[in-house]
Amino acid sequence: MKNQEHEEERKRRENHINEQVEAETMAASAATDGVAATALRSVIQRVHQAAERSGRPPDRIRIVAVSKTKPVSVIRQVYEAGHRCFGENYVQEIVEKAAQLPDDIEWHFIGNLQSNKVKPLLAGVPNLAMVESLDDEKIAGRLNRMVETMGKKRLKVLVQVNTSGEEYGECCIKCSWSHSCLSMI
Repeated sequence: MKNQEHEEERKRRENHINEQVEAETMAASAATDGVAATALRSVIQRVHQAAERSGRPPDRIRIVAVSKTKPVSVIRQVYEAGHRCFGENYVQEIVEKAAQLPDDIEWHFIGNLQSNKVKPLLAGVPNLAMVESLDDEKIAGRLNRMVETMGKKRLKVLVQVNTSGEEYGECCIKCSWSHSCLSMI
C-alpha cells in the first residue's frame, strides 16, 4: 500500500510540475525578442552572487539552460548572449535543434532515455556532452556499446541510485549494479 501511495504522490507532483511548465511555456511563447537573454543574465547574476556568499568560485558552476519546447529562435537568442550549455528533454527535439544550431553548444540530454533512442541521440547530436540521468542498467550498457561502436569520446552521465532499498518503481538504479555502471561510461 505504501508503494501505491508513493506512486500516487509522485504522479500528483509530476502533474503539478507539468502544469507549471506548460504555463511557463505559454508565457515564454508570448515573450518578445531579448527577454530570454535578459532572463538568463539575471539568473547568472543571482547564481554568481549566491556562489560568492557561500565561498564557491562562480566559474565552477555550470548553468544548463533547459530549452524544452522552446523554438530555435529563442535558443539562438540565448546563444548570441554568450551562453553555450543547453538541456533538452526529448531525443527528437535535441536532434532537430542540434542540427540547426552552432556546433560549440554543449548539449545535455535531461529526459528519460529509452533504449531505442540511444543510437538516434548519439548519431544526431555530435556535441552531446552529458546524459542526465541514467536509471536503467540495460540502457547504460547500450549507451556504452554505442559510444564505443560509433567511435565517440566517453560521455559524461549522471546516475540515479536508490541507496535506501525502498521501492520507487523505475526511477532509480539499484545499488547492486551502480558501481559497474560507473566504470562503463
